[in-house]
Amino acid sequence: MMLIAAGWIAILLFVGGFALDRTLTSLITRNFDEQLGYMLTAMVGSAEIGPDGEVFFNRPLGDQRFLEPNSGLYWQIRGEGHEDFPSRSLWDRSLDVRLDHFDPEPHVYDSDQFAGEPLRVMERSIILPGSDTEWWFSVAASRAELDEQISQIRSILLYSFLALGLGLFVMAGLQTWYGLFPLRHVRRGIQKMRATGANRLTEPLPLEVLPLVEELNALLAHTERQAEEARTHAGNLAHALKTPLTVVMNAATARAPDLSDTVIREAAVMRRQVDHHLARARAVGRRAAGMSRASVWTSLEAVLRAVERLYENTRFDLDGKRDATVAIERQDLEEVLGNLIENAAKYGGGSVFVTVDVADDPDVCEVWVEDDGAGIPQSEWPRIFDRGARLDTGKPGTGLGLAIVRDVVEIYGGTVELAESEDLGGLLVRIRLPRASGPG
Repeated sequence: MMLIAAGWIAILLFVGGFALDRTLTSLITRNFDEQLGYMLTAMVGSAEIGPDGEVFFNRPLGDQRFLEPNSGLYWQIRGEGHEDFPSRSLWDRSLDVRLDHFDPEPHVYDSDQFAGEPLRVMERSIILPGSDTEWWFSVAASRAELDEQISQIRSILLYSFLALGLGLFVMAGLQTWYGLFPLRHVRRGIQKMRATGANRLTEPLPLEVLPLVEELNALLAHTERQAEEARTHAGNLAHALKTPLTVVMNAATARAPDLSDTVIREAAVMRRQVDHHLARARAVGRRAAGMSRASVWTSLEAVLRAVERLYENTRFDLDGKRDATVAIERQDLEEVLGNLIENAAKYGGGSVFVTVDVADDPDVCEVWVEDDGAGIPQSEWPRIFDRGARLDTGKPGTGLGLAIVRDVVEIYGGTVELAESEDLGGLLVRIRLPRASGPG
């Protein structure tokens, strides 16, 4: 920030100083030229033609320097075929004048015709009454005074802008230091939080950094929740694997004759438990990545292509809005829909009906999965979401399907509800997911 401030200050001062220098130099030079113009006008007003045809002044010019040799202020009148009429200050020198053109308007230029004495010269052409000669009136002044004034102005500008730049840089430094000073309070607060083991910044902090502190506390809370979720998942997985491992260990210790069947059965249970917790972990990770979105209809079609191969005698019907999108990763959405549709096909009577986006809430997308099976008693609805809960043990399964559905949906901020299907008579599973915002 200090380097950027110093760079911009230097650039702006340089541009401003250059523009001011050009302006002041132009004003001083214009004032100098106006003084020459006044003298040239006085010369023209005083000039007459004498009886001998030569030019003369009917009254002397007022500036005494015209009478002092080499004074730095000179005039001269020249006409073709006539002797030059110079000021006494020229002494034995003369001003160079080109007589090959006629210029009725005054014009000014710089000249180096006198060694060591740069001149500022103003000239114009005049035809005086009583003469046909084109007379060139010239007045010249040494540039020493003009250059000295310009040098003084530039010196004043240089030192003034250096002082101004230094002052601006110091002020920018103080402003930066003062503006960033509240961050030192945040740093000390974080150091204290780390030293004391606290999980929040609670000490009073300046108003300027309160939004930063609030976001930092929110991040700490989010990290704490994730860590707690990870510990919970690890504990749940360990608890879920403990029973199958105990069964396998007991069967192996007792040298049970059905040891291989027991190992296969319990390994399948453990694999399903691992799949369940991996699905939760993936969902948490994808949710943390943000910007998740998936097309419900596309995921339904992908799931049905797989399920129809397993349940060839089951009829699957889809209805609803084809453009519905939800804020969930496609893999997790297909995991949820796959479990629900597979359960409906497995426990239903041969018909599965899926309806997409039937909610009136513009922020929620609701999906219904219905079957024509025997349904589930309402008293068993809360228990059916528990891990390992199976009401129909006559068909293969681990009782984790609805638990996975509930966990994944809740991770993304949705809900799962059970009801009775009015059209098919079986179970109705209603999932509500947040709708994805923005274009798909």
